[in-house]
Amino acid sequence: MDEHEEPIIDDDLKEKPEKEKEEKPANHYVDNKEFYQHMIVWKKEVLASREKAGNEDRTNDPPVTEYIGKCFLDIATHLSYRPNFINYPYREEMIGDGIENCLMYCSNFNPEKSKNPFSYFTQIIYYAFLRRIQKEKKQVYIKYKLIDAADIYGVVNKELLSNSLVDEKSDNPLADHFSLSKTDIEKFTPKKRGRKPKKKPPLEDLEETSE
Repeated sequence: MDEHEEPIIDDDLKEKPEKEKEEKPANHYVDNKEFYQHMIVWKKEVLASREKAGNEDRTNDPPVTEYIGKCFLDIATHLSYRPNFINYPYREEMIGDGIENCLMYCSNFNPEKSKNPFSYFTQIIYYAFLRRIQKEKKQVYIKYKLIDAADIYGVVNKELLSNSLVDEKSDNPLADHFSLSKTDIEKFTPKKRGRKPKKKPPLEDLEETSE
């Protein structure tokens, strides 16, 4: 994400109409209104610091407050409990990435354009999670390829099946053991670059050669 780029907000994360808000319970771990007020105050301090320095250098930006930092942590932690994230063994790394990204892009939040910092930073954390998952899957894929290349007699696959470590109907026990789908394998497998076919010489050249 570019430092000046506004994150794309998914429809299910956008601020809902008042009537719909009343039907759903309030967010119990981050008070969005209070979070917004803290962001307004902090953003004013950031702009004042930059104006005083006379440039857009972020190195002198004031650190986020303890309350804002706690909001980042709470959003990342609760997002990691979602069904599509909770079973990953590297959830702590995902949470850490999410918080790091919030700290990197928090000064891009514009209180004049959005009153929903909860949604804004949830989106940042969400994409940080996806990047971490792809990074970890790539490392798992490398392990899978190393073992698969060494297992020329299929001993590992047979062992996985005989010990019921994977589904007995599995087409690729080793990949299933590493939780790699066919799509994952296709994505990380380097594409072979085919050789360009040699161009046939013009007919005139062939006639000259035959002579």
